[in-house]
Amino acid sequence: MSPRLQRFLSITTLSVVGALGACAGTPASSQGAAPEPLWGSEWRLLDIGGQAALPQPAATLAFPQSGQVAGHGSCNRFFGPVEIDRDRVKFGPIASTKMACMGTLEQESRYLAALQKAQRYEVKGDTLLIHTQGMDQPLRFVRTAPRR
Repeated sequence: MSPRLQRFLSITTLSVVGALGACAGTPASSQGAAPEPLWGSEWRLLDIGGQAALPQPAATLAFPQSGQVAGHGSCNRFFGPVEIDRDRVKFGPIASTKMACMGTLEQESRYLAALQKAQRYEVKGDTLLIHTQGMDQPLRFVRTAPRR
C-alpha cells in the first residue's frame, strides 16, 4: 500500500471515529435524562397536595445556590440543605424563624412537613411539581424568578 493511500485511510478512519464519538455525546435533554436544574430559581406555592395555598402571605421556595434551599413558609422564613440527583430531591433538616402568625401556621406546618417527605421533582414550563411520600398530588409551584 502506498504511503499516500495509508495516510488517506488514517485520516478517514480518524474522521469516522470522531463523528461516532460526537454522536455518542447526544445531549441529555434529547434522551429524556436529567430535568432542568433548580439552582438559581425561585417559586411560589400554588397548592399542597391539591389544596390551594393561601395567596397572602405567599409561601415560597428558592434554590439560591447548589445544595441550598430557602423560602417563606407563609409566616416564617426557612433555610437548609437540599440534595438533587437527576429528578430526585431530598431536603435536609430545615430551620426556620419562630414567629407566631394568625391563620397561616397550619399551612406552614403542612408545607414544611411535605418538603421533608419530598422524593422527586419535575419542571413543566413555569410550573414546578414536587412529589412527596404520602400525598396523592404533588406540591405545585409557579416560577417567580428565572434561573440565573
